[in-house]
Order: sequence, then structure tokens, then C-alpha cells
Amino acid sequence: MIKIKTSEEIEIMRESALVVSKTLGMLASEIKPGANPLKLDKMAEEFIREQGAEPGFLGMYDFPNTLNWSPNAQVVHGIPTKEPLKDGDIISVDCGSLKNGYYGDHAYTFEVGEVAAESKKLLKVTKESLYIGIREFKVNNRVGDVGFAIQKYCENNGYGVVRELVGHGLGKKLHESPEMPNYGKRGRGKKFVEGTVVAIEPMINMGTRNIKQLKDGWTILTADGKPSAHFEHNIAIVNGKPELLSTFQFIYDALGIDSDEENEFRTVKSI
Repeated sequence: MIKIKTSEEIEIMRESALVVSKTLGMLASEIKPGANPLKLDKMAEEFIREQGAEPGFLGMYDFPNTLNWSPNAQVVHGIPTKEPLKDGDIISVDCGSLKNGYYGDHAYTFEVGEVAAESKKLLKVTKESLYIGIREFKVNNRVGDVGFAIQKYCENNGYGVVRELVGHGLGKKLHESPEMPNYGKRGRGKKFVEGTVVAIEPMINMGTRNIKQLKDGWTILTADGKPSAHFEHNIAIVNGKPELLSTFQFIYDALGIDSDEENEFRTVKSI
């Protein structure tokens, strides 16, 4: 059952989401060739605590770190190591926070140094698919409308859409109803109503959609070893339409990127 949020709860959740947004923005300028992932993980933990929040992932289901750190062929749930980042890597960083009893949870896939053109395209299409999906997250639409839109766009570009891992509702628990697959059929699944809050998170592979898991019990890899990308936002339905609670703007500010991609999903008070 979907747990509907009041306008007051949505504002609290915006604070939680922005803790993650600011953390990813802080990390953005540190993600470069030679960087130590474990050091960045510790920086993220300290930064989250300084904002009056708790790391949302650390210790959950016994996960050992603050960040899900997933380079190249790792799809999600990677564990940070001491192995330094290399020029040409792409790295998905998924981060969570818990503040005032509510979770924030979103992700961004970063370029490390000079990245191959085919990897740049994968990241571009995956991020575009996120916003295509968000446009379908509105009153009276259904879960399948979002998944269908993401799936169609990514598969039309020749990419594999992961089936086993999905987005989710968000609130006092990190994972609430409804599940939000990145594939589906229009008109199917639970109907969205005012006050629904979800995390939409396309996980898109350059090759096959099939995945495998490492023996660590966490790390998910593409079955063919080709790169994967992951972008995630937290969104609420406000006045019938999708409104972003999270933002990539802190990342863009750190990297000197000019973008208006979020404007249609924001009100003046949003940041």
C-alpha cells in the first residue's frame, strides 16, 4: 500500500533529499583520476553527519559503507575499496541520508577524466530516460507508464534495461511501496495519487540487460562486462504533477556545468 505524504512531510523529505544532493555535490570535484574511494566514502559520512543527518545506507542490511560505489561494469551496490580511480572510468555513486525520520536517496554516474564517447552516450541517454520517466509520474498515471517510457527510450538507443533491480517508494523507510521498475506496460500497475513520493532510478547497461552478483553478496555486475549507468531522483506528486525533491545542481555547480534540465520539475521554493 502506498503511504501518502502530507505537504509537511514532503518538505521534511526535501531536507533529507538535499542532504544527499549536497553530499554528491561535495564529492563531484573529488572524483578524479587517483582518488581513493574509501577516503571519499569517509568524507561523505562526515559531511552527512555535519548536516544533522545519518548516513542512510551505512549498516542497513549490514552494508559496510556510506556510499554504493559502482565503477564501470558494476551496476549498483558496489563497495568502496582502496583501488584508485582511473582516467576513463565511469562511477555510479548512490547515497542515502536519514534526517528527521525520513530518507533521501539518489544517485549520479560521474565521468573520471577523459571518458570514451560510447560511455558518454550511455550516461546521456540514461539521464535523459530518468526525466522521461519523471514526466509520466503524475496523478492518475500508473507505475507501468513510467517504466514503459524509460524502457522504450533506452531500448530504442540499443541499451539493456535491468529487470531485477527497481526504484521504489520513499519515506520513513528507505524502501516503500510502490516498486518502480524501469520497464513495463502503459496503464498497468498501481495508480499515482497526490502525495506519492518515489525514487525513480534507471539502471541501464551498454550491452545485455542481464546481471550477476559478486561473492561479496552486494556488488551487481553486467553479465557481459560492459559498462552500466545509474541516475536517480526523489520526486513527489504536488498539485497533480511531479516535483523534484533532490537536485543535481550542486554537482553541476562543482563541475561548471550549465543545465536547465530540472526546471520543469521545480517550484521557486524547491532549492
